[in-house]
Amino acid sequence: MRWSHTRALILMMGFICPALAQGSRVETIGPLTASSISESVRKALEEKGYRVLQADGRVVCEIWFRAAVPLQAGKTAEPDVVYAGLEESTFLGVIIFPQPTTDYRGQAIKPGAYTLRYALYPADGNHMGIAPNRDFLLLVPADLDQDAAARYSFEELVKLSAKAAGTNHPAGLSLRSAEGYKTIPTVVELASRYTLLVAPVKTTAGGELTLALIVKGVAEL
Repeated sequence: MRWSHTRALILMMGFICPALAQGSRVETIGPLTASSISESVRKALEEKGYRVLQADGRVVCEIWFRAAVPLQAGKTAEPDVVYAGLEESTFLGVIIFPQPTTDYRGQAIKPGAYTLRYALYPADGNHMGIAPNRDFLLLVPADLDQDAAARYSFEELVKLSAKAAGTNHPAGLSLRSAEGYKTIPTVVELASRYTLLVAPVKTTAGGELTLALIVKGVAEL
């Protein structure tokens, strides 16, 4: 009887352990040194970055956030907006995809380096239901966005971002609420559909802002 219980426990642990080992993960990496990224952009980044890996060890992306993100004090929150302190077109970092991927809309994105700039999708009928909130980071090919301090109108940013996908639509990654995540940085699999990176960024006010960014996964449109 004792052996039977022990054997059952071993078999049960055999099923549990692989399940615990599955899933994506994040590791810390050094500074972005690629000469293809402009000096202005590289100098604006933190000295450490993050590498997001799938369960099989393949790299989803590498990402470096801005060393000090400016926030707007006293900005009035808008409906369905999580990161109300961020101003649209603000530069937030650089992401590198080592292999072909897609944006949140399912548009094809080629391997390479892209800047990340904050934007809100329009509150109109064409975008209803695309995500729980309107916050996105738009991808811009790094060779087209060489000044971290640059600011763009919404129309200008959309045109630049569309070049990342080679379509008429901007290429974006969905931001989600980071509420409830106690241990960061971390990678979370949402509904077996999205790979969510949750990581802290420093602000110009001396505090921290936690971002939750879907780096892999396509919206259910």
